[in-house]
Amino acid sequence: MSNAEGMTKRVIRYIVTSLHRTNGSTIQRFNGLTWQSHSSFSSRAFTLIELIVVFGLIIVLTGLVLSTVGYARKKGARARAETEIAAMSAACENYKADNSVYPYNPETNTLDARTNLDPSVAVYQAASLFLYKQLSGDLNANRQPTAKSYFVFKPNMLFPADQNQNVQYIHDPFGNSYGYSTAANPQANPTPTGTPGYNPTFDLWSTTGVAPSPTPAPPVTQQDLWIKNW
Repeated sequence: MSNAEGMTKRVIRYIVTSLHRTNGSTIQRFNGLTWQSHSSFSSRAFTLIELIVVFGLIIVLTGLVLSTVGYARKKGARARAETEIAAMSAACENYKADNSVYPYNPETNTLDARTNLDPSVAVYQAASLFLYKQLSGDLNANRQPTAKSYFVFKPNMLFPADQNQNVQYIHDPFGNSYGYSTAANPQANPTPTGTPGYNPTFDLWSTTGVAPSPTPAPPVTQQDLWIKNW
């Protein structure tokens, strides 16, 4: 073998060895990048799953909190209505002690708790306004009592809330007019049509914000959902 042939073989061997090393390094680098890509993708996928779970839990907890708050508000409103009805009933008894009769007029004789289910009708508000005038002594409904007062109404019991406007009716915690009726009182309404009302004294109630329905089920009657003095 000549010196030229030996040099040629050494050069070829060097080139082949260099290419082999380069190729191996490239493959390792590619494999490393591929593994990192899979690892990064898996990490990102896991994070998305966690976010979905967290958002799901937040939605569920929010729903539970809102339902609990709604229930608490409704329960508080019912408790307040019960207290107000009891207080106004006591005031009616004091009124009767002085006047020998419960507050009544044609509107209170017309309003019938058995048949009048919608608190937005005019007769509800007219009867409620009359009760306010008699118990508060504010005969002009201008929030300035001029006669004996049997009950001091809180501002949040009166509609409208604006203290500069005349009172239109007593409203319950659900935003509707209280119902007040003497339709079944033989002294106030000696010749009733049919068999109206429930109490022979007076009926006082809140419809509790329940929409009138001809066939509530349950209960058997719409009045079973009300807060009332009978």
